[in-house]
Amino acid sequence: MNLPDRPFLYSEAAGLGLSRRRLRTALGSGELRQVLRGVYCAARLPDSVELRAVAACLVIPEQAVVSDHAAAWLHGIDSYDAFALEVPPAIEVVSLAEHDRSRRAGLLGGKRELTPDEVMVVNGVRVTTPVRTAADLACRRGRFAAMAVLDAFMRSHGVTIEDYQRMVRRFAGRRGVTQLRELVVYADPDCESHGESWTKLAIIDAGLPVPTPQQWVVLPGFGRVRLDFAYRWLKIAVEYDGEEHHSSDEDREADQQRRQALRDAGWIVIVVRKDGFTGPTLDAWLTELREALAERTPSQRRTYARAPRERRAPSRR
Repeated sequence: MNLPDRPFLYSEAAGLGLSRRRLRTALGSGELRQVLRGVYCAARLPDSVELRAVAACLVIPEQAVVSDHAAAWLHGIDSYDAFALEVPPAIEVVSLAEHDRSRRAGLLGGKRELTPDEVMVVNGVRVTTPVRTAADLACRRGRFAAMAVLDAFMRSHGVTIEDYQRMVRRFAGRRGVTQLRELVVYADPDCESHGESWTKLAIIDAGLPVPTPQQWVVLPGFGRVRLDFAYRWLKIAVEYDGEEHHSSDEDREADQQRRQALRDAGWIVIVVRKDGFTGPTLDAWLTELREALAERTPSQRRTYARAPRERRAPSRR
């Protein structure tokens, strides 16, 4: 099957020699994939921001601005829930005050007040800027997802805490701004995955001290290793095990060797897994961390400086 090297609309399929039946067959066999609702491309084409932008250009109105999850997607940040990607999601677009909201199938239309410096063009598509997109999502999503978005835009687009704080002031009175205000002070570009952001926030919400991310330490007889989070002077490490780098037998073996070397060097290592953010699994590793901190933290008893003893002249006998 000779598929084009670009995304195309369902309405173009017949002109490309794809009947409805052949289209379904190509989707079922994996030769074709659905990029957006009503937009397809050859499976051989790698996913990229450029490909996403070309696909979006086929369906969004000229006056619309892509926003929220779809804007993050075009900026290269995946903020969708995993289940949402089973079926290509509709694209969120907003119209400015002088235009009606978009009502086309495959689009979630709305209206929003945007200043000129909150809109940019990404490969031909009008889209909210990284800082505006992150702030919008952090107001709309749950705390863990919001934290991950704020960290990701700092990491990938150089957004700063000062940028976020300006958006807090801009959003005064808006629904969700309280959450944005609370989270921006903890945003950190050194959290390298959603899971690390979730781990950080779970520690914060438990009222525990915030560890430092991405710490390098030297282990005797082993070498340099990098820790997801560390309380360096207490020698406590917190490691998040996601799927990307911890799924193969080789990955797991390397993790075990590294963590054993840490323990041999006197470190306490606490491992957080993908399912560790609710219920008993969350309670278990937070309890482990709390106990480790109590064990390694010096006594908090108050000590007072003593006044110097009065020197007495030696007696003469």
